Amino acid sequence: MINFSPIALLELLADRLSTAVATIPDFTDWLVAIAIALVYTAIALTVGFRSGFLKIDPQTSPPTIIAVAIACLFSPGISEEIGFRVLMLPHPNENVSGLVLWFWGCASLALFVVYHPLNALTFYPAGRPTFMNPVFLFLAAVLGAACAGAYLQSGSVWPAVAIHWLAVTVWLLLLGGYSRLYG
Repeated sequence: MINFSPIALLELLADRLSTAVATIPDFTDWLVAIAIALVYTAIALTVGFRSGFLKIDPQTSPPTIIAVAIACLFSPGISEEIGFRVLMLPHPNENVSGLVLWFWGCASLALFVVYHPLNALTFYPAGRPTFMNPVFLFLAAVLGAACAGAYLQSGSVWPAVAIHWLAVTVWLLLLGGYSRLYG
């Protein structure tokens, strides 16, 4: 019988978090993460430039570059990967069925995508034009799927954080994201 008590749930989430943070990806995990990142990049650049959502717009201010790179590591990198991947997806060592994994994968991806417009409607109104844009939401969905794949393959949060951090940092600093969000 499955225990659905609040204490059991908290123990499960704490175990997922500690395991995902403590798991050190091996060489193969990083190779897979690089391959996933390259596939994401090909999709994002193709869709982004063809739709006009992305444009070459490099930020040149060293303080801006440093601040964005550091900030993106924590949010969205670490915070969103913990919230939408580590806590929501069964860890690979849980040995859940494919159906259970599929359900939680779809649920976490849907919540990840919906989170962005909700964030714009509540906490970050300046982000509304971007976070409600269908191209942005599509690219967020592809990024979420890429990060989920990297996490589930490695059992570690770190490849997913690296992919998420890199994608958002490059978008903000090189591909027009900073101008979209901050004017």
